[in-house]
Amino acid sequence: MNMDQETLLGMIIDYIDGKLNEVDKQVIEQELVKNADAYKLYEQLKEVMQVMDKSEKLEPSEKLMQKFEAALQVEINEEQKSKTVFFTPAWYRAAAAAALLIVGGGVGYWISQQNQQRSELAALQLEMQETRRLVLAQMNNNQSASQRMLGVMAAYESVQANKPDDEIVEALVTTMNNDGNSNVRLAAIEALSKFTGEENVRKALVQSLSVQKDPVVQIALIQLLVQMKEKGAVKSFEQIIDDEQVLPAVKDEAHAGIFKLS
Repeated sequence: MNMDQETLLGMIIDYIDGKLNEVDKQVIEQELVKNADAYKLYEQLKEVMQVMDKSEKLEPSEKLMQKFEAALQVEINEEQKSKTVFFTPAWYRAAAAAALLIVGGGVGYWISQQNQQRSELAALQLEMQETRRLVLAQMNNNQSASQRMLGVMAAYESVQANKPDDEIVEALVTTMNNDGNSNVRLAAIEALSKFTGEENVRKALVQSLSVQKDPVVQIALIQLLVQMKEKGAVKSFEQIIDDEQVLPAVKDEAHAGIFKLS
C-alpha cells in the first residue's frame, strides 16, 4: 500500500509518541523498513521532537499564560467569523517540526562555518609563529653573516608595512646597530624603511647615526632620513659634519641633507 505524505507524517509522529494501535504500528514499521525516505523522515522527526520535549521544561509564568490564552481566544474568535480552521494538532506539530528542521539545518551550517574559520585562523597563527621563530633564529646566527642576511630579508618579506611585528622590528633595529657585517646592517636599514610610518622606527633610525662608523652605512642612513623628510635628523647631521673622524664624502651627504630638509 502506498501511503500519502500527509498520512505518513501523521502516523510517524503518532508512532514516535506511542499513540498507534497494534495494526497501525505494524503498518508504519513495515513502511519504515521498505521506504528509506520514510525512515530518514522518522529519524529527523524523532530528533526534533526530542528537542521539543526538552523545551517543555521551560514553563511560562502564569501571568504570561493568561495573556497568551486571552490573545489566542481573540484570534480564534476572529478566525471563526471568517473561515473554518482545518489544522489539527498533528499538523501543528508537523509544522513546528519542519520549522525546527529548517532552523536546525541553518544553525548547523553556521556552526560548521564558524569552526572552519577558527581552524583556519589557528593554522595561520601557528604558521606565523613558526615563521617568526625561524626569522629570529637566522638573524641571531653569530656564525654566518649570510644566514643573518637571509634572516633580515625574510623579516622584510614576512611582515606587512601597515602591520609591523614589534618583535621583528626590534630585532631589525638591534641588527642595524650591532651586527658586525656592514652588508647585514645595510639590509636591516632597508628592511626598516618599510616601517618609516612608525614613530619608534623613525627615532631608531636617527639614533643609529651616532653609532654607525662605516661610511657606506652612514650615507645610506642619511639618504633614507632625507627621503623620509625627517627634520629631527638635522641635529645628527650637524654632529656628523663637526666630527673630525667622519670622511668628507659623508659630511657632504650630511650637508646636502640639511639643505634638503630646510
